[in-house]
Amino acid sequence: MKKNLWLLTTLLLSLILVLAACNSNDETENGNENSNEDGNVESDADTDGESENESDITVAIEQDFISLDPHDVGDTVSIFGTRSMYEGLVGFNKDMEIEPVLAEDYQVNDDSTEFTFQLRENVTFHDGQPFNAEAVKANFDRIMDEELRANRNIQYLENIEILGDYEIKFTLSQPFSAMLNKFAMILIASPEAFNGNSEDFGLNPVGTGAYKFEEWKQGNSMVVTKYEDYWGELDTNVQKVTFRPVPENGSRVAMLQTGEADFIYPVPHTNVEDLESEEGIVIEQTPSTIARYVSINTKKEPFNNEKVRQAMNYAVDKEAFLTVVKNGYGEPLDSTMSSKTQLYSKQELYEANVEKAKELMAEAGYEDGFTAEIWGNTSSETNTGMQFVQQQLAQIGIELEVRSMEEATLSDSIYTPETPEETDLQMWYVSWSPSSGDADGATRSLFHNEYFPPSGANTAYYDNQQVSDWIDEASQTGNMEEQKEIYAQIQETVYEEAPWIFLGSDTILSGHSSSLEGVYVLPDGSISIRNANLN
Repeated sequence: MKKNLWLLTTLLLSLILVLAACNSNDETENGNENSNEDGNVESDADTDGESENESDITVAIEQDFISLDPHDVGDTVSIFGTRSMYEGLVGFNKDMEIEPVLAEDYQVNDDSTEFTFQLRENVTFHDGQPFNAEAVKANFDRIMDEELRANRNIQYLENIEILGDYEIKFTLSQPFSAMLNKFAMILIASPEAFNGNSEDFGLNPVGTGAYKFEEWKQGNSMVVTKYEDYWGELDTNVQKVTFRPVPENGSRVAMLQTGEADFIYPVPHTNVEDLESEEGIVIEQTPSTIARYVSINTKKEPFNNEKVRQAMNYAVDKEAFLTVVKNGYGEPLDSTMSSKTQLYSKQELYEANVEKAKELMAEAGYEDGFTAEIWGNTSSETNTGMQFVQQQLAQIGIELEVRSMEEATLSDSIYTPETPEETDLQMWYVSWSPSSGDADGATRSLFHNEYFPPSGANTAYYDNQQVSDWIDEASQTGNMEEQKEIYAQIQETVYEEAPWIFLGSDTILSGHSSSLEGVYVLPDGSISIRNANLN
């Protein structure tokens, strides 16, 4: 369908005025004396964010970590924060392929119910405690005993058997084809650190990784330092890495330009061309598994009406979203997952069609529209995205109030309520990337009816028993063709029933100084610092 050029031009002009006002406010806030939870740059003599010597680097990121407990993280930022210090039995390489890490080798039986790992010897945790099969079992015992996020990855784990000091076997109650990917999500901590001290553990991480925990000033910085007794060969000369949360786009860019940051992620789309022309700065583009969408609470009126949700999808122009919010970087989200995700199945895109959207609203009994709230974090791009959705839905009479919250407050508001009836959530501007690298990770927690918050990330409270059954069925077959067929059915059904406003799939943009190598962003949005090198 041809775009309505007049509408898009008007929209662009309107957003320019809105963003100009926002930038004016951001400049005022940046005059504050100390850095706060908005990530404003400090203006006093504190040089924590700067490299103190040639072997230190600063990584500026969009938001702060929520937790550093490796067994209780669900957001991408906290995941890569913990991965900077922890390792799993297996992990992911740069292309999200499984590779051995703390396990030298492993075997999986034919029906994916038994997983046996041969562990590395002569590995120590950062507190000096030995890594062995007992330590691995203690980690899994903790995960299974407590209501932690990682527990979702091992829901079928039935038995753990120590076969020797450096060999361990896991038995599942049923076949689970994605289990090896789930093992890659589970990081191993020193039992000494969490035994009897679980409350403080999330603030005092102890892993086996190339870098060890130094300090975390929440809202300001998190520092890790090189672990000199690391078990493996390291291609790094960086002694200290400081992660600094900086939600405001302009501040992150300025930090890269002035050298206050050596690596920034994400790079604002509107700054790419200018930064690429600057000497000493390199911009990297990475195809991603990140799906960006607005989650719609299907349990609340009027969102429990499928026609209303479909109308919202037809009202929001996906190409215009990419132009206005992403500066053209990315692709329309034409399924429940990115085209770079395993077993993706392309659907017929909700093309922009305001008249069709109005017809659906009238059929649903909401010809005059309604008022609602959309929630999101405080980052510049999120606010731009929410304002875009706000203006698009106004075309069909939906008046949205935009509510920006700090990441921790937002997470508490969404995941604290125990039932759909208790939540105030109506719409959430958000993204999801399957950090486990598999189709199950892009589907189960988002659309299975057993994964409503706080048990999972099904924040649309989407409840289709057939879809939940398909998700279970797909995970229990090792036949790739059967999985492909089942996941195609899931994607077709969910996309049609529209528990989200499907927006786009990101192209990851990161920037770094030309003197820094080895720091990169994986397709799931995680930053790897393991092989950081300064030239």
